[in-house]
Amino acid sequence: MTATAPPFGPPPSALRRPLAAAGLLTALLGAVLGLLLAVAAPASAHAALTGSDPQDGAVVATAPTQITLTFSEQVALGTDSIRVLDPSGKRADTKAAPRDLHSGSTVKYGVALRDGLGNGTYTVAWQAVSADSHPVSGAFTFSIGAPSETSVALPDNEAGGGLVGTLYDIARYAAYAGFIVLAGGAAFVLACWQRGAGARPLQRLVVRGWMTLTAATLAMLLLRSSYTGSGKLGDVLDLDGLKAVLDTKPGAALVSRLLLLGASALFVAVLFGAYAKREDPREKRDLTFGLAIGGTVIAAGIAGTWALAEHASTGIQPGIAMPVDVLHLLAVAAWLGGLVALLTALYRTPDLTSAAVRRFSTIAFVSVVVLVATGVYQSWRQVGTWSALTGTGYGQLLLVKVGLVAVLVGIASMSRRWTARLAEGGDAPASITPEADAEPGAGPDAEPEPGPDTAEDPARAAQLARQRAAVATADKKRIRDADPGRSGLRRSVLAEVGVAVALLAVTTVLTSTEPGRTEEEAARSTSAAAAGPVDSGPVNLAMPFDTGGANGKGTVRVDIDPGRTGANVIHLWIEDPSKKPMDVPEVKIAFTLESKDIGPLPAAPVRLTEGHWTATGLQLPIAGDWKVAVTVRTSDIDQTTVDKNVKIG
Repeated sequence: MTATAPPFGPPPSALRRPLAAAGLLTALLGAVLGLLLAVAAPASAHAALTGSDPQDGAVVATAPTQITLTFSEQVALGTDSIRVLDPSGKRADTKAAPRDLHSGSTVKYGVALRDGLGNGTYTVAWQAVSADSHPVSGAFTFSIGAPSETSVALPDNEAGGGLVGTLYDIARYAAYAGFIVLAGGAAFVLACWQRGAGARPLQRLVVRGWMTLTAATLAMLLLRSSYTGSGKLGDVLDLDGLKAVLDTKPGAALVSRLLLLGASALFVAVLFGAYAKREDPREKRDLTFGLAIGGTVIAAGIAGTWALAEHASTGIQPGIAMPVDVLHLLAVAAWLGGLVALLTALYRTPDLTSAAVRRFSTIAFVSVVVLVATGVYQSWRQVGTWSALTGTGYGQLLLVKVGLVAVLVGIASMSRRWTARLAEGGDAPASITPEADAEPGAGPDAEPEPGPDTAEDPARAAQLARQRAAVATADKKRIRDADPGRSGLRRSVLAEVGVAVALLAVTTVLTSTEPGRTEEEAARSTSAAAAGPVDSGPVNLAMPFDTGGANGKGTVRVDIDPGRTGANVIHLWIEDPSKKPMDVPEVKIAFTLESKDIGPLPAAPVRLTEGHWTATGLQLPIAGDWKVAVTVRTSDIDQTTVDKNVKIG
């Protein structure tokens, strides 16, 4: 005999209520998103160059002593991150590590130039790693005296490009996909279909998700140094580069992910080992609770490695954004990973029950609610304005993502309608479920019961048992495939998975795209700088000195920021003849405007580090040619004062 399966899904009236609630919730959250976008405040996440001195395309009368770059957020710079090339392509900077010139909220870095630079067009090429772990780069030109021909071509490739960038991006896609399959597949087994722990197709699916995520994480760890640095594939095995990566936030996140993957391997082994074989209901219930708690902690930890090193860790409200990002990733895994597991069960296992589908339907609905809520917050945080939503690459990708989510929800509603038809049971043939399996040998094509001869022959008995099992499985598959309702459900779930793959690809691209907020802020800063006078900006001076005593020779470099009337911040660097920092007991500075008989106005520099002094709060009342006098003392009796006139205005 064959048993009739309980229909898939809840009654149609019960289905319409959650769908209506989902529509109302989406509309309500959409209105909230509009309000948040309207009142959003400035923020940043992806580093961008917001200014430079000299500015891009500027023509200066005399050679500057240094080049300064201003960023929207703090970045990591290496020794060779800022390169200045003369018209012939030779290095015009001193090849020293960039100096940190932070002043208040201004994020600024400078690199010293060689003395005696001639006239012509100079190229500044820079590369850095932003606080959200993504490499950024660019180049611009300025001219001394007058523009000239230059043999230097501005680089047209961005940081993180080339073959290494392609491989790194593939690894990132694979890591997201592996996590979704691993976490979502395991959640489907524990929460929806516990007997699926013994199903080989689901076991292979989850294990492959674990293997994909582990391999992708290892690949990203090895590629990271080359990805953010030279871009050469040969540097992948550079141990010094790997050591440097381990000292960074992204490197620590990848290592933490590998450790958590070790714990997840134990979880998978228990889930498909001891748990699948457990028969006692009480023991299985206790083990289910333990696995659910442990699996949730591990999945949240793995999701946290993305939140720690991506956009959520920078910008406004990182303390809120990182937990929200973890919730977003877990909801994605529960929904999309559960879809993949459901599709696998529908196609590869004949024993999937209607109760499992109903439970997954509930989990999918809750996941969509969480996705919408966390997505609204993330959209406000990363976009901020309607103009950024439509006028930036990040905003346009976000619109594509929203469209794909809408399509996915539409296809999911079709799946629910197929489930409702199965629930009505009008035209669906009978299906086989584990709750009502036919007895072996009961079907018309079954083998006869073994006789006395076969009972005495264990090999023959085993062969007959295998034949009966194969016939029973074939019967289940035949009846399952003849069910139009189940076939329709398989097709709609397959379509959902196809759209989910496209959605995952767009989401991965979003994580490496400069957020709309930052892109707009950089554009505004660049426009404001371009509209201002070319000669505005910090004043840089270099004055040689000789106190007459032992080790008394050197150069004092002075940076006056912003170099205009009002409050200014002063940085002084004392260097010996070999351009190395020189520690001195005392430094003084004073400003005098002789044409107006003002001054001297003294400032008291404070020592920051060896050879680096700073003074704040200096007020220059009016514009003019000010004499800057610096007194350097190198011993108890050896000191000298050097001065130079600069234009402040």
